[in-house]
Amino acid sequence: MHTSESAGHIVITGAAGFIGSCLTGFLNHHGFENLILVDDFSRADKFPNFETKKFAVTIEREDFFEWALKQKKDIEFFFHIGARTDTTEFDYSVHQHLNVEYSEKVWQFCTLRSIPLVYASSAATYGNGEAGYEDSHQILQALRPLNAYGISKNEFDKWAVMQELKDSPPSWAGLKFFNVYGPNEYHKGRMASVIFHSYRQILDQGMVRLFKSQRPDYKDGWQLRDFVYVKDLLKVSYWLMNTIKNGLWPKTKNGIYNLGTGQARSFEDLAKAVYKGLDLSPQIEYIDMPADIRDKYQYFTEAKMNKLRLAGYADSFYSLEEGVGDYVRNYLAMGKYY
Repeated sequence: MHTSESAGHIVITGAAGFIGSCLTGFLNHHGFENLILVDDFSRADKFPNFETKKFAVTIEREDFFEWALKQKKDIEFFFHIGARTDTTEFDYSVHQHLNVEYSEKVWQFCTLRSIPLVYASSAATYGNGEAGYEDSHQILQALRPLNAYGISKNEFDKWAVMQELKDSPPSWAGLKFFNVYGPNEYHKGRMASVIFHSYRQILDQGMVRLFKSQRPDYKDGWQLRDFVYVKDLLKVSYWLMNTIKNGLWPKTKNGIYNLGTGQARSFEDLAKAVYKGLDLSPQIEYIDMPADIRDKYQYFTEAKMNKLRLAGYADSFYSLEEGVGDYVRNYLAMGKYY
């Protein structure tokens, strides 16, 4: 176990949330327990996400920097996963504080302490995809996100790339997460994945309700997304940490990377995969899309994955059927956490 005081600590922000708590569990599985978990720990519904995890300390999000600057703890790596991810939160000041300003403080802290940084960006930055889905720094200014969350994520990406020319952590990567699903999202309510909602609908109502298309070029249920299983995010994050720690990440590799499967799939495919995980025949009904998201809805996302591949990541990704099957059978159906 990597637990001795001489061993460096790993910071994980958003550690009580969906992806951050899964990352905490994944690092535990690989023997890392010297973890500094950072989040707003006031929500009781997030407690099961991390109650069985092993870690050194939990720090409230707003207290972290004051605490860290006083500490003599050796921090060897920083995963900044925490963010306000609610795409229906229209008050931009909330996103500005948590997703832009807080992220800038993380960056500056890692720069000051020479700590490698991996942070979570989002495919929401791509908006309608008019500028494509290349994870090129050249198109950041041209991206037009559809909601406050996506705007805030793109603002930080643009800022980070500019900082790279001035002052930056020794090694860093921003990961544009596409449509992530998997265990530990029980607390997310409306913002949980469509897989989670589909599973609940099948149990409660015997059918899955999908949004009708508001565009003539997409059939109902054939809106396409790049759905990526959280276990693939964990593998990529762990690979990045090891690659950087082993000195195999030159400054030329610093930058923003897509993290999806590279294969867009339909919501109908997704619903059928959930039914298959339950060994049931599909029953799908199409309903009107809520007015508050209608003009901010992405009809197509698909990660261009060649940049991460060229950087050296060689593992395969879960197919939609494999990932949904694992999630439904081994977590949702058993009420289990990762």
